[in-house]
Amino acid sequence: MKKKILIVVADYYKNISSGLINNAKKEIQNSFTITIKRVPGVFEIPVIISKNIAKFNGFIALGCVIKGKTPHFDFISSATTQAIMKLSVESKKPVGNGIITCLNMNQAIKRKKKGAEAAKAVKSVLFQ
Repeated sequence: MKKKILIVVADYYKNISSGLINNAKKEIQNSFTITIKRVPGVFEIPVIISKNIAKFNGFIALGCVIKGKTPHFDFISSATTQAIMKLSVESKKPVGNGIITCLNMNQAIKRKKKGAEAAKAVKSVLFQ
């Protein structure tokens, strides 16, 4: 029986999130059963993982935060990363962090491979 992976993706920047999803799926599609849940922004990702922690073997968090002119970027990025790490450690289940944080859209477009990197990290932990 294949292990189950939940990909939680923030769709705030749909063109970026679709690239992240495609790259993540390419990395794991033959090894796992994949479910995808969509949320409006990265701040909602840890809640969805938490609600589904018992149902899946691993998780991949995908999304994008682009710095604006206020400190909001710093607060959202830090809080989300800390929450994801806490969920992973407490549940003893891997959560691949494929949330990219960038200064502008050009940087985000160039980092779509981050989805595959997060998927690879989850795969490596589950098969240890």
